[in-house]
Amino acid sequence: MTQVRKILITSALPYANGPIHLGHLVEYIQTDIWSRFQKQRGHNCIYVCADDAHGTPIMLRAQSEGITPEQLIARISEEHQRDFAGFNIAFDQYHSTHSEENRFYASYIYNQLKANNHISRKTIKQAFDPEKQMFLPDRFIKGTCPKCGAEDQYGDNCEVCGATYSPTELKNPKSVVSGATPIEKDSEHLFFELGHFEPMLKDWTQGGHLQTQIANKLSEWFESGLQKWDISRDAPYFGFEIPGEDNKFFYVWLDAPIGYLASFKKYCDQHGINFDDYWAKDSDAELYHFIGKDIVYFHALFFPAMLAGAGFRTPSAIFAHGFLTVDGAKMSKSRGTFIMASTYLKHLNPEYLRYYFATKLNSRIDDLDLNLDDFVQRVNSDLIGKVVNIASRCAGFVTKRFDGQLNQAWSPEAQALFQEFADQGDSIAELYEKREYGQAMREIMALADKANEYIAETAPWVLAKQEGKDAELHESVSLGLNLFRVLMIYLAPVLPETTRKAREFFNEPEWTWASASSPLFGHEIAPYQPLLTRLEMTQVEKMLDDSKQTLQAAAPAAEKPATTESVFDPIAAEISIDDFAKIDLRIAKIVNAEAVPEANKLLKLTLDIGLGERQVFAGIKSAYEPEDLIGKLTVMVANLAPRKMRFGLSEGMVLAAGPGGKDLFILNPDEGAQPGMRVK
Repeated sequence: MTQVRKILITSALPYANGPIHLGHLVEYIQTDIWSRFQKQRGHNCIYVCADDAHGTPIMLRAQSEGITPEQLIARISEEHQRDFAGFNIAFDQYHSTHSEENRFYASYIYNQLKANNHISRKTIKQAFDPEKQMFLPDRFIKGTCPKCGAEDQYGDNCEVCGATYSPTELKNPKSVVSGATPIEKDSEHLFFELGHFEPMLKDWTQGGHLQTQIANKLSEWFESGLQKWDISRDAPYFGFEIPGEDNKFFYVWLDAPIGYLASFKKYCDQHGINFDDYWAKDSDAELYHFIGKDIVYFHALFFPAMLAGAGFRTPSAIFAHGFLTVDGAKMSKSRGTFIMASTYLKHLNPEYLRYYFATKLNSRIDDLDLNLDDFVQRVNSDLIGKVVNIASRCAGFVTKRFDGQLNQAWSPEAQALFQEFADQGDSIAELYEKREYGQAMREIMALADKANEYIAETAPWVLAKQEGKDAELHESVSLGLNLFRVLMIYLAPVLPETTRKAREFFNEPEWTWASASSPLFGHEIAPYQPLLTRLEMTQVEKMLDDSKQTLQAAAPAAEKPATTESVFDPIAAEISIDDFAKIDLRIAKIVNAEAVPEANKLLKLTLDIGLGERQVFAGIKSAYEPEDLIGKLTVMVANLAPRKMRFGLSEGMVLAAGPGGKDLFILNPDEGAQPGMRVK
């Protein structure tokens, strides 16, 4: 008998300053599938989340609407929970960081850190808006990146080169609140001494708790030593006051992850569970955080250090995922592809998106593309054409010819086919466990193909017209429905509502994962009702139009036309050293290479740059056989904007040199190079 596991899982807390969109849903759907799978396997799994409800942006938005921050976050929380429920996201507890539980644990952790000398004080020069008379948070200052020169960057990090810095280092800064040029003003701040935990964090980040790409990326932070972290903000600020301080508030990123503890504590109080069984240092429970790759530093460095310093356990693992693109590009308000959850729900079945995301999700941190044409085709081909089609082809015969009763026994051949489906349960479960959802969906659809092949071969519609074939007909459709039932059990974590309807069709109150191994004999089914309907592209187009109208359309940026000139033109326009500094050159490992049949010069390369894989089309077909490139290291331009080609999306550029033809060489750095390292 499988041992029952104690599992606590979380998704990152959505910020209470705006609605949920499809980009957010990648994470919540990924987590919900894993949570439902663990529960279906019989484990004690608890899924908690909350709204991230503090910070200057919320304070300013509430002021602009003429309401209190508390009124704003209450309204946004209701909207968030409505949208999550619409997509069948089943939290066991949804709370808020603006709660007494969170106030308690934020203060407790701070006091523990302070008592152990992990808190220090320092007077710093801080950006101050002279018109609004307020200190400006990092994200409320924009200017030119001091590292690469990119314009319109936030005051804490550059979205172009990935550099982090203090707002005082930003060039040509402007206040987002008033447009005024910030002045510098002294303020005493409190700091968390992250460097005190450097040995512990080195061990923890390299101890199998993170994906390899994330662990390798974080190792860069240790090269120059971990810096102290500013955890205080000056009034006015919407958040918790720091105990023992005057007009000092916890920085939102201190109490946001503590919200996981607070939400779970609320659940414990309501269900009589011992909080320490999950969060104490010696806990034997499993703790997992699902997050986006953009907030790894807070979750994989700051948060584990805070927990360790305050005497709590650290996470069993952190699972990061990539970003969502739509049709190969960033979500766009002008094109209608910046789709809010509520807009989607007006037009389309949420389980279609759940399934499509599942086909794309894996254990890596690759970005995920919602290709709308492929979305329609995949839903219709897989869910309608392969899965529910089985039930619609068989159910009517059982109802009309056999009074709704499945047959009592099978031939050896039928039993063998069912057993083949049942035997796949362990391997599919292992794929779910490892978050390899895409591979799991492929395995399930391969079984669906076999089920449809069986139905086509036995042809119940032909048997129904032949005398003396009732026994064969009864077996054909009874086995077909049993195979459909197994498929729905395997798809239950992804399609919970469709599965519920399927269970009602089979007159069964619940399904566990083990239910797939036990066929139904002599069992009465209900009259069949269509479980899913075909998806039409016109429905998607209406959703996009609605999205454009719902959002304030942003003026589309002027797109530079693709050049038709040769890349080997002898002279190009001069650029400055600042332009050159913007180029981010990275070591990349070629993990796969294949020819592009439709192109004479291109190879499709899959490159590992240490923080996820990139797909790049490179014009080096004349010089290399694809198999000769696999495993080699090269150099790529990592921050080149993705380009949608007719062969697919190219997400960077490989560097090569030579006169052309066979004499075209990629760089192959020495063995000391590692994927993701910058080339200087």
